[in-house]
Amino acid sequence: MSREQYFRELLAGKRQGAGDRLLLALLRLAAVPYSAIMRLRALGYRSGLLRSRRLARPVISVGNITVGGTGKTPTVLFLARMLMARGKRVAVLTRGYGGSLEGETRVVSDGSALLLSAEEAGDEPCLLASSLAGLIVVMGPDRYRAGNLAMERFSPDLFILDDGFQHQRLKRDLDILLLDAKDPFAGSRTFPAGLLREPVTAAQRADLVLFTRCGELLPEIPAAVRAIPYCSASHALTGWAPLAGGDSTSFAELSGRRVLAFAGIADPSGFFDALEREGVPLLATLAFPDHTRYGKEELEALGRLKTTKKADCLITTAKDAVKLLPYRGILGNCLVARLELKINEPGPLVSALDKLL
Repeated sequence: MSREQYFRELLAGKRQGAGDRLLLALLRLAAVPYSAIMRLRALGYRSGLLRSRRLARPVISVGNITVGGTGKTPTVLFLARMLMARGKRVAVLTRGYGGSLEGETRVVSDGSALLLSAEEAGDEPCLLASSLAGLIVVMGPDRYRAGNLAMERFSPDLFILDDGFQHQRLKRDLDILLLDAKDPFAGSRTFPAGLLREPVTAAQRADLVLFTRCGELLPEIPAAVRAIPYCSASHALTGWAPLAGGDSTSFAELSGRRVLAFAGIADPSGFFDALEREGVPLLATLAFPDHTRYGKEELEALGRLKTTKKADCLITTAKDAVKLLPYRGILGNCLVARLELKINEPGPLVSALDKLL
């Protein structure tokens, strides 16, 4: 079991040993100063004591308030497609977590070609760059500096700030907060005693709330964001394609196959459950830590499980796939599940974009 999985089980109350309870009590004590620091930080930006800079073009921030996945990457791609369909030149500013060049300010894609590999830039920047032709992607820990580089090289019409809710050093013109409809504030405890990056009151900075993973029903709107315009959205797996590339195929084509699913994302169980809802017959699943850098150890683990279960194909996420391309010959028959975002009631989002543009 990974440390991340243990941590999530501990917070969910699934670990009840004496040592587990002691650790949880210590984490809750540590959460008090952490929460206070995050409140003071937010106050510093509101009051102007901490400097926030503005780029020469409008900035749309997409982010969340919890640790883990709420669908930021599909949302960024959805917005970029909408804006590009209006004839806008779009640049995404992203941190570049998990790559060998993490900490550097680099162009991942110039809109025509992918300039860095997933090993260099990390999985999410490469997934963004490879998913939408014409999209400019620039990575760097200082998004103001990354934005200036994009302005000098490409002169985009606007920026999308990926995972930007806490990156208050950069001013934004539209702040979109993603909340998981099933548990918007993840138990309402801040890190390290919970999954909140900031106290719940920080959500009031948002200009628009997007409830993700809604399905057909919208959840009760939490009091903290009741006064903020909102939309609901759902994520759906729409089919699969070969790792080496190709057209999307229906999941029904996997009927009778012996399928092994694996993923190295924030919520692998959610991915596995979604596959089973689509009727994919899973022999077994294998979860790796988020942002896993695939190498010999991971490939051997997959090979052992594939042999043990006598699986004839593997299936994984698009986020994992960008890191697995160098190993497509080793993996054999490996499939990539396609994920799409659907905005159920896009009116508030469209209005916000119209106002911005």
